[in-house]
Amino acid sequence: MADIVNKLWGFCHTLRHDGVDYGDYIEQLTYLLFLKMADEKDVKVPKGCSWDHLKSLSGQSLLDAYTDALRRLRTEKGLLGDIFAGAESRFGNPVNLKKLIALIDEEEWSSLGLDVKGAAFEGLLERAASEGKKGAGQYFTPRYLIESIVKVMKPDPRGREDFRIMDPACGTGGFLMKAYEWLVDPKQKALERDEIKRIKTATYFGQELVARPRRLALMNLYLHGLTPTIYLGDTLYEAERGERYDVILTNPPFGTKGANSAPEREDFTIETSNKQLNFVQHVFTVLKKGGRAAMVLPDNCLFENKAGEVFKDLMALCNVHTVLRLPRGTFTPYSQGVKANVVFFQKGLPTEYVWIFDGRSNVPGITKKERPLTAKHFEEFEACYGADPNGRSKRKDQGEMGRWRKFHLSDIQARDYKLDLTWLKDESLDDPDELPEPQDLAGEAITELEAIVDDLKDIIALLEQEEGVEA
Repeated sequence: MADIVNKLWGFCHTLRHDGVDYGDYIEQLTYLLFLKMADEKDVKVPKGCSWDHLKSLSGQSLLDAYTDALRRLRTEKGLLGDIFAGAESRFGNPVNLKKLIALIDEEEWSSLGLDVKGAAFEGLLERAASEGKKGAGQYFTPRYLIESIVKVMKPDPRGREDFRIMDPACGTGGFLMKAYEWLVDPKQKALERDEIKRIKTATYFGQELVARPRRLALMNLYLHGLTPTIYLGDTLYEAERGERYDVILTNPPFGTKGANSAPEREDFTIETSNKQLNFVQHVFTVLKKGGRAAMVLPDNCLFENKAGEVFKDLMALCNVHTVLRLPRGTFTPYSQGVKANVVFFQKGLPTEYVWIFDGRSNVPGITKKERPLTAKHFEEFEACYGADPNGRSKRKDQGEMGRWRKFHLSDIQARDYKLDLTWLKDESLDDPDELPEPQDLAGEAITELEAIVDDLKDIIALLEQEEGVEA
């Protein structure tokens, strides 16, 4: 797997001189990988689009044939049309296209295990997110964080014909892919033969606003043997389609970009322009009764003005049983300085207690090279969470000196339903050698300022409403 990733990624640097950036490269690779595997599996493609045909050409004839193939493929129906929707060639030099075709042709992709080819593609996505810097990370959640969330959530569709798993902000499909990898792990009970087709074609759902990451999600999951349903559209500002899900795993995009007004949706009981808080309301709507969710949310979603109102409503109808405070720098290098949490809840039961695991205080900040995020960062949390995916395992409060605490609903009510509870003194903040990096401190300041901006927007909206009533 590492050899494949290094080989394909190494060629990316050559293409940079041809004006093909990281994202474009992965996208073009997606098209060519699909055609190569279609050839290996004897999957029918339109005339002139076959791998053998492209492989036999060179020079301007190759460029023209590739451009024409993409034009034909994007008009096809089904998964083929979804993967090639809006597809255009980014190659200006036929020599580079020929070299990439030759590189891909060296591997028999269909013969590779699902874990190998899927992990190879995921490795390329991770490289693109890390190297692209500007914006790439918004579609990518760190692998170890996803794996830990999936491990405690146990998204198991076996024996449930209508079981559905959803990520309403799926990016490149990391949560859905890891949910399936968890299911087919050798440690799990083998899938029943009569369930395999249903699970692969009718279980995994997502939605993505931007066409490119949606395409990458489709290809990523296809490489894992799945035929998912990934909707293209705005999760928050479009009317929900009436579908309901058993498990929702998601990391909504951070920040306020594109959230200049509150969505006009009847199912949103709290009007706010905060994008992440609106995702909380959306997830509540589309969860089945008894369904469970895990959401990555930045700190401001636990303490800003409207957060209390949203969580007050949520706790009346859902058991918001667990909050995980993530280490500083968890999203390095994608979103440096963002402090975040994972909130776990189950629909259909009111909240009585909220358990909080502080994985941040006195934990050295995550860096790209010296202190990267690893599975060990989540081992203690997973043990504290317990085996019940709905958060009902027997749990023990570790007291004021421990990382794992239980808070009664009355404690939350006393704080106006705001969940930014802390009890451990972070000694590292008193040590000048352990202070966060300047960019991290700047990122934290931005997060808090964005929370203030959201509050001001809500105040302005309220004032405008009152002026309208007076008029």
